[in-house]
Formats: sequence, structure tokens, C-alpha cells
Amino acid sequence: MYSSRRFSAGIVISLAFLLAGIIPLRAQDAKTEKNSKDNSFKGMKWRLIGPFRGGRALAVTGVPGDPYTFYFGAVAGGVWKTTNGGLDWAPVSDKDHIDSVGAIAVAPSDPNVIYVGTGESCLRGDITYGNGVYKSVDAGKTWTHLGLDDTRHIARIVIDPHNPDVVLVAALGHAYGPNPERGVFRSTDGGQTWQKVLYKDEKTGAVDLAFDPNALYETYRTPYSLVSGGPGSGLYKSTDGGTTWKHLEGKGLPKGILGRIGVSVSGADSNRVYAQIEATNDKGGLYVSNDAGEHWSFINGDHRFTQRAWYYMPVFADPQSVDTVYELNTG
Repeated sequence: MYSSRRFSAGIVISLAFLLAGIIPLRAQDAKTEKNSKDNSFKGMKWRLIGPFRGGRALAVTGVPGDPYTFYFGAVAGGVWKTTNGGLDWAPVSDKDHIDSVGAIAVAPSDPNVIYVGTGESCLRGDITYGNGVYKSVDAGKTWTHLGLDDTRHIARIVIDPHNPDVVLVAALGHAYGPNPERGVFRSTDGGQTWQKVLYKDEKTGAVDLAFDPNALYETYRTPYSLVSGGPGSGLYKSTDGGTTWKHLEGKGLPKGILGRIGVSVSGADSNRVYAQIEATNDKGGLYVSNDAGEHWSFINGDHRFTQRAWYYMPVFADPQSVDTVYELNTG
């Protein structure tokens, strides 16, 4: 099943040959050239260029300064890598038994260092779980298991932009029952040891991380239902690298029971923070702060989270335009 899992984009190669064949036609009259082009491209159709293994993918990352190298993690297919902008994809974790991937991050200061958090974090009815964190120091060629085995579902990993040994992990914990190995974990020695730096209770796990703020999310499943939100859910902020945390509440944030929260900091202005908040009242939606989380304003309630909120809560601030933000939704 896994003997040949490298895929090439034949459509792009075919297109190159077609273009090469069209160039000499410039010596012919315009009408003949136009007809030839129309006929040549009439049979061209869009198609998937791979990988062709089906399934969900929640984790994806690029490499700063390299527009052609990307990694993604499938929830039941391990880690995949491309070095040519997606024309070819190759599995890079099969030998290390990394199966379900929930989060992946490349160190901004060293593209050879990659951290992977296992276990998908979108708590749908049928889910796969993982066994902690893995690390590669050679751009995905080999992997080392770093522990946090019982976190089961890891939602996000953030690496210090200047030090690849400093990393924070947002762990959701067991999906079908309480457990203590959840919350935010931090390592300052490249994953050799971990410290639990933010923990609410055995039902509340961390679901998102961004530079400066962090979100906690109380949730658990039964085989036929999902409890999304509870007294433990909330938005937290650290200003000392994750050693201590402050619970953000009031000052424009919705009151009452909150659910899943997605958070993102603008790359153009670190004071601009976006938070996508699932709330039990009519105040669920997108919130914005212009003072690094001190005060908040409700700006858009179109995102109603009525279908599979676990998929559509992430929010992404543009790295260059302070007023540009992206979010996910159904059709």
C-alpha cells in the first residue's frame, strides 16, 4: 500500500510540451495560430495533482524564505513534504510510525527543525488520536519522539522565532473523557523536558496558540454528541514567554459560556489581535483588539458556527496587511 507514494503533476509536464509545440506557430498567420491554440488546449482539464491518499488534513506549514517547500500532516496519513511548490509530494514519516497529525511547525530560525503534534484536534464523531510530540532536525528525514504521550489530540505548536529549542504546545487532551495531560506545555531544551504552564482542569484543553495570546476550550465527545464549551473556556495571554498567564475577560469580550476560540496576531501590527469566538448567546463571531488584547470590539457575526464549528473556528491575520483577515466557513 505504501510501496510507491511519490506523486508527480503530469498535467504541468504536459502543458510544458504543449507550449513548446506552439511557439513555432508564431510564423504562421494569426488565424491559424489562434485555431491551433484553441484546439491544443480544448482537452485540458483541471485535476488533482496529489497526494492521492484521501482523508482530512488539519496541519500545514511553509518554510520562511522558501516559496517552494511545504509540509502538511494528514489525520491518518502522516507527514508529507514538497520541495517544488506542490508538483511532487513525498511521505517523510512512515518509518517513524507518525500516523495522525494535528499540528506541525517549522522553526523560523532554522528550517531543518520541525515539530509535529499528533492526534487530530477537530473533534468530529470519528477521529484518530496520537501519542505526543515528534521532532526532526534534518528537515523531515528522521524523527525523534519527545513525549507528551497522553495528550492524545494536539491542536497547535508555536516555536520561538529566535530559538528553535523553545516551543509551546496546545494540547486538547482525551476526546472521550477527562485527563490531566492537557493545556499548554512549554519546553526550553528542544523537547527533552516539558513544563505544564497553563492548565484549567481535566476537562479543559488548549485549542489554539499565537504569539502573545492563547485560547482554552472545554470540550468532550460521546460517540453521538459533542459538548462544546463550558466554564473552563476562555482567552488567555502571556507576556513572559508562557511562564505566567492572564485570563482575558470583559472589556468587550462576550459574557457567559464560551466554546471554541480561534486567535491570530497581525504580522503588520502586534497590537492587532483577532479572535473568533463561539458563544452561547447571539454574540458569537469575530472580535478584534487594537491594544494587544486589553480591549475588544465585536465586528462581525456572520460566522454563526451552526455546522461543525471544530472545522471553521480558525482565523488567520494577514502577515503584511493589518486590516486583512481570513477565516474558514462552509459554502
